[in-house]
Amino acid sequence: MNNNKKLFLYSSVGLTFLALVASSERIAAVTSAPEAPVETQTAEFSTVVNPSIPSSVTFAGKKVDLDPTHMWERLDRELTAMTYTHGNTLLGIKRANRYFPILAPILKKNGIPSDMIYLAVIESTLNPRALSPAKAGGLWQLMPATGKEYGLEVNEDVDERYDPVKATEAASRYLKNAYAKYGNWESVAASYNGGMARISKELGSQQVDSAYDLYLSDETMRYIFRMLAMKLIMENPSAYGFNLTADQLYQPIEYKVVEVNTPVDDWAAWAKKQGIDYLTLREHNPWIRSKTLPNKSGKTYKVSIPIRDSLSRSRQKVKVYNPAWVVAG
Repeated sequence: MNNNKKLFLYSSVGLTFLALVASSERIAAVTSAPEAPVETQTAEFSTVVNPSIPSSVTFAGKKVDLDPTHMWERLDRELTAMTYTHGNTLLGIKRANRYFPILAPILKKNGIPSDMIYLAVIESTLNPRALSPAKAGGLWQLMPATGKEYGLEVNEDVDERYDPVKATEAASRYLKNAYAKYGNWESVAASYNGGMARISKELGSQQVDSAYDLYLSDETMRYIFRMLAMKLIMENPSAYGFNLTADQLYQPIEYKVVEVNTPVDDWAAWAKKQGIDYLTLREHNPWIRSKTLPNKSGKTYKVSIPIRDSLSRSRQKVKVYNPAWVVAG
């Protein structure tokens, strides 16, 4: 090996050794350095208050004793859920200002207790266009077959389950029939969710008279207590943290009614002649389900045309259906 090659080899070995030494020194320096102090943070949580559960409630004129543990806990579950599910509960209160003035008189006329109005609230959050995955539709979430059974027209052009007035009339007929069968409104409410055949069978097999005492699916067992919870909140929203002003409530809409007893080839063109657009027509007449109305039978339909001022927040009349729903401001 010549001298140049020896020199190159020795130099490479030396550089490698120096690099290893330097690397080990850096590691030693890092590992021996004192640890930086870890900053500790005090967690801040918002205050969560359990809603107050009364010792009893009244539903449809009947006192409901909440002393039994299972009764208290079932109401506690629903009241807690509704109190802290702010969005839907708020929407229910705001929409109630628009729809309770329509629904309540119909229930009263048919001899239905006023508390049964909360059934519509928990069914649809008072959205007249609501449609469930099971195809239940409208404020009262009637199934197509049930709607037809109780006198509603349900097809691809017209679906009266979405008409707040006609749907409430149909729901009232159902509720009256169920009450004639059970004699108490809690069982009527349970049947609205679980079906009359099922509730009747379980009342018989479990040898009880009230749905409060039935062992059912979780959804149906919760159903009545969701109504009780909604009633408690809507009777006094501020007690559960819901503070609204009058202008935040959805206001009733004033309409002129136009009767139609002939086919309509184009609802958009028809709406334009009435001084509104197709969007407004469909929004305020959700029972219209297509762009035409064949109407081969010559049936008379009532079409609601909103008064222009009702569609303007600056010009609409501000009304409060229940003073307990609002706070000053």
